[in-house]
Amino acid sequence: MTDITRPENPESRCGFVAIVGRPNVGKSTLLNHILGQKLSITSRKPQTTRHQVLGIKTEGPVQAIYVDTPGMHEDEPRALNRYMNKAATSALIDVDVVVFVVDQLAWTSADEMVLEKLSRVKCPVILAVNKVDKLEKRELLLPHLETLSKKREFAEIIPLSALKETNLEPLESAVGRFLPQSVHFYPDDQITDRSERFMAAEMVREKITRQLGAELPYSVAVEIEEFKHQGKTLHVSALILVEREGQKKIIIGDKGERLRSIGQEARVDMERMFGSKVMLRLWVKVKRGWADSDRALKSLGMSDF
Repeated sequence: MTDITRPENPESRCGFVAIVGRPNVGKSTLLNHILGQKLSITSRKPQTTRHQVLGIKTEGPVQAIYVDTPGMHEDEPRALNRYMNKAATSALIDVDVVVFVVDQLAWTSADEMVLEKLSRVKCPVILAVNKVDKLEKRELLLPHLETLSKKREFAEIIPLSALKETNLEPLESAVGRFLPQSVHFYPDDQITDRSERFMAAEMVREKITRQLGAELPYSVAVEIEEFKHQGKTLHVSALILVEREGQKKIIIGDKGERLRSIGQEARVDMERMFGSKVMLRLWVKVKRGWADSDRALKSLGMSDF
């Protein structure tokens, strides 16, 4: 009987790589720059990522399946927070490599909490010290790396800048060395397991978060109600859910100006990703308490666990 996981090419490697860390350390930016294109949404606001997103990078015989996860946080006051923590923690099950991302010289109680969760992980853990391009005193980096090396036995410690794409090659090379011999699980040209509908919803949510991050709390969700091709045009209808009437007014803006701006920016990203003209329609609806309701989260597709 043939073992389908055993490649004919002994150099062929494939496996899952969890990217974990506390919120806002640059996990999604790291994934996007490894892939060479935008897959995970980003903003300066912590906890922008809510779902596990697979990013697939195939380079010759090596296929690394990266799992971008929501930032692990210490407080779980709402159903949405609990969902995001479950999404992040479950990514550690049955992966072949973990990339633990931290922010330059910072080490917080949230980093310590992530480290504690990693104590139960048996696979290699690579520590990625991100945003080193922003260091004002570079002479502090080496002593800090020495301190971090005593936290646990890391397979590698790699200082890098995801945004500037500095030292990404050593990270990818290290990941590849730790992946098991295996046939590739996905076609070599596939970059994600997520549907186009999911990606469209995330693009709209990113523009909301980027434009209104300081004005709106986290209680915004996007649901795609229509996604269909008619001729050469892709028609997308998206429903933006908020918890209060005041939030609805903020998103719509004066005479609908803010909603139009969100739609225009999201449409440009969609046309770039889907390779076709996009007709995007946005609506805003108040759905009180959705972020506190497990049932509401399931209705929005947040029921992976």
